[in-house]
Amino acid sequence: MDKLQCDWCGVQTPPGTGRTCPSCGAPLDEANKVSDSGWREAPRLRDMTEFRFGNSVCQVEGELVPVAEIALGQGDQVYFEHHVMLWKDEPVPIFALNTGGGMKRSLAGMPHVVTVSQGPGRIAFSRDAPGELVVLPMHPGMELDVREHAFLLASGTINYSFVRIKGLANVLHGGNGMYMDRFITQGYPGLLMLHGFGNVFERMLRPGEKILVEPGGFLYKDATVQMQAVPQNIKVGMFGRMYLAEMTGPGRVGIQSMYVHHHSG
Repeated sequence: MDKLQCDWCGVQTPPGTGRTCPSCGAPLDEANKVSDSGWREAPRLRDMTEFRFGNSVCQVEGELVPVAEIALGQGDQVYFEHHVMLWKDEPVPIFALNTGGGMKRSLAGMPHVVTVSQGPGRIAFSRDAPGELVVLPMHPGMELDVREHAFLLASGTINYSFVRIKGLANVLHGGNGMYMDRFITQGYPGLLMLHGFGNVFERMLRPGEKILVEPGGFLYKDATVQMQAVPQNIKVGMFGRMYLAEMTGPGRVGIQSMYVHHHSG
């Protein structure tokens, strides 16, 4: 039997299963929108779109400031920063998960404690800003790096840590570097959901291919993509210089169209 393949996440589904991908919610009846330079738009999830992970179902509500409402299945977990939870059923338990890194993460403006919720029951999430939700199903053995305060939620099968990119201090906030969330899957698949300010675009870099990105526009990348700060021959203010983030493939790079700098998200 011929199957439909989702252009966004690559999952194949039998014909007649609906107009959207059951794994990421991307429309199956729309082709990829790709610019001449190779950037493709992240799919704009339709209002009330549903998709699944584990024993759970997620429904996206609204478009300007979208909400992810999840019917958590028995035994399924999601984790998130505490302030993105919009509401939950009273019986749904929530508890804290210490991520390690304590003081380092606090100084970098990143949470060293995230919140975990476990099914069964309903819980909903949203960020207090316009933009779009980016759904990234993760297969076993994947690693993704995400800018701080961009992840909305992740399934409990995904390991959570952080990584520091040295040299980006002058780019972002004058501290000790830029910290990013790192999400890793091992023996089981998982689901990662991000919030992008404005619109989100993704580009696949070939091995050794480089692009320069405005640091406030960076959203996520495969861990295989190397990232470093590169000074430009332009003065900014009396003593500063202009820096750009140099990305070197192979792998995916995701950007957001609203420039949001470190600590402002």
